[in-house]
Amino acid sequence: QVQLVESGGGLVQPGGSLRLSCAASGSIFSINYMGWYRQAPGKQREFVARIASGGSTHYADSVKGRFTISRDNAKNTVYLQMNSLKPEDTAVYYCNALGMSNYWGQGTQVTVSS
Repeated sequence: QVQLVESGGGLVQPGGSLRLSCAASGSIFSINYMGWYRQAPGKQREFVARIASGGSTHYADSVKGRFTISRDNAKNTVYLQMNSLKPEDTAVYYCNALGMSNYWGQGTQVTVSS
């Protein structure tokens, strides 16, 4: 089993920045990928960014060039640095880990508004 705990969400003005964190615990050696998804009110959950165990990354087109996913293996933590935030980035952001099963965190709210 893998447990994921997100933090770092909040309210930010357009053009601002936030960094989300996701701390993993449990059977972390089984994780192949970790990433971030988001879900806005009334919309389906969508892929945001992903990082493989080997370090390769992939981003949704909507965030490419603005968001950066990274990891700190010593802390068993993955980060999402979000720059140049737009109102359309407003959503609940969920941490995801893929291993023997698909694991999800509880989500953290990101609101981009003036």
